[in-house]
Amino acid sequence: MTHRQTQSVAKKLIAASITCGLLINAPTALADERESLEQLKATTTNLIELLVQEGVLNKDKADAIVKKATQDAARQVKQAKAKELVETGGDKENIAQDEKSVRVQYVPEHVKKEMREEIKKDVMAKLNYKAGERLGLPSWVDRIAFNGDMRLRAQSDSFGKDSNGNFTPLNILNNVDRNLNILNSSEERRRFRVRARLGVDVKVNEWLTSGLRFTTGLLNTPVTPNQTGGLAQGKYEFGLDRAFLKANPINWMMLEGGRFANPMMSTDLLWDPDLAFDGIAATFTPKFNDRWSSFTTVGAFPIEEIQSSEVNKADDKWIYALQTGIKWQAANKSSARLGLAYYDYQNVEGKQNPVGQRIFDATSPVWRQKGNNTFNINKKNAGSLVQPQPVIIGLASKFEQINVTGELDLMTFNPVHVTLTADYVKNIGFDKDEVFKRTGNLNKEETDGYQALISVGHNTFNAPADVQVKRHDWRVMMGYKYIEADAVLDGFTDSNFHLGGTDAKGWLLSGEYGLDKNAWLSARYFSTDTISGLPLSIDVLLLDFMAKF
Repeated sequence: MTHRQTQSVAKKLIAASITCGLLINAPTALADERESLEQLKATTTNLIELLVQEGVLNKDKADAIVKKATQDAARQVKQAKAKELVETGGDKENIAQDEKSVRVQYVPEHVKKEMREEIKKDVMAKLNYKAGERLGLPSWVDRIAFNGDMRLRAQSDSFGKDSNGNFTPLNILNNVDRNLNILNSSEERRRFRVRARLGVDVKVNEWLTSGLRFTTGLLNTPVTPNQTGGLAQGKYEFGLDRAFLKANPINWMMLEGGRFANPMMSTDLLWDPDLAFDGIAATFTPKFNDRWSSFTTVGAFPIEEIQSSEVNKADDKWIYALQTGIKWQAANKSSARLGLAYYDYQNVEGKQNPVGQRIFDATSPVWRQKGNNTFNINKKNAGSLVQPQPVIIGLASKFEQINVTGELDLMTFNPVHVTLTADYVKNIGFDKDEVFKRTGNLNKEETDGYQALISVGHNTFNAPADVQVKRHDWRVMMGYKYIEADAVLDGFTDSNFHLGGTDAKGWLLSGEYGLDKNAWLSARYFSTDTISGLPLSIDVLLLDFMAKF
């Protein structure tokens, strides 16, 4: 529908709404007239809702139409009262009567019928409807909603002068407590990268929704959907990133299963924003009153399924999660949230292979970045068998985390948000004696991580797909992050800060600006250093052009 057509329909809706508003303020109108106008009011209301559902009007514009109609009606009623008082000369009896009733101009039945039919015909034709059905399209089309986005990125990675220019020592596996898993620590790298995502949500019924999403990115990398450009590398890879069922049997409970977005209140201190969660989760959000509510999420998420046998003694790897918290909402829409989470990682630590056997190979992680304490789980077999034995890296520590996350969103300068975020994590599963047995080194306990962020601006940039970024929307952010070697699993934390992993500290700055509807520019800068490992300073600059639909 064009802008001019939308305005035409909106004007008709406003006219009908004004008529209905007059009726609301006219208690002494004739019963049959009231009933007829109530029908017109209901028709208008339903048409407005239909326009919102079809995307012709957004919710804010629809509310504005209704609000203006109500105000116009009230003004006309007031004018009618004043006119009536003048005509009666201010007679007390008539004044008393006017305080109780308002005369409504008679609208002939055929005029009201023509108005209803004209509005219905005009709107339905523009929305591809006829006689209550879409023209040439099945009814299930109305239950499908598509969404997606495209990001073009220029990325620059550079290394400080104090970085160890020879990356070989950073990757030594034997007799060293940590493998950083990097191939470059000195030469600047520039890349052009693309991210494309396409999702669809299907409303199965009133309480059940199904979703799918496809995305670019390497298929063996769970934490980034970026695809590095290059003519020689052939086609981009496109994989299934979401596949879930979501049930809302009651308004304060949600059940989710399959592969879905992170269900926990968290930051990128623990979880990369692009990480998908497999498994099941249940979230409960009961409200105490208009200002206070709570949230609780429980979940079980498989990391890796392992087929155990006599020659493979490794066990399945899981994350079990529990988070509970409270939320406060002010009258001006300012809000505060505080969440306390517990994460129990099962069987993620490596186990040493016995001499002459390879039964614990699968305890090695299938994906990691850098930073966690590690050891060679096949070290006892070096030179003990006929064939040379490979080095197989396992994690030295267990992981069992306590996480506290808080957020304060101030709307004093509405629509500008001032948001303060703080996050702290502690790995209580670290056991110095166990780590010493695996690595042979007296590793100190490096199990804490924290992050503090402040952002000022509009919050439309990371909002759901149905929230539009508008022209001249803006936001700036600054933060500091400190994440010790075994505070979190290095494979799942943010892949941009220090180019992924743990044992890092540093600052981040970012800014975003809306060019037009759902199109914006973004710039982010990370400056990081290692905490306890060999010197490794990394600066990352990300320049993005984003569009979503």
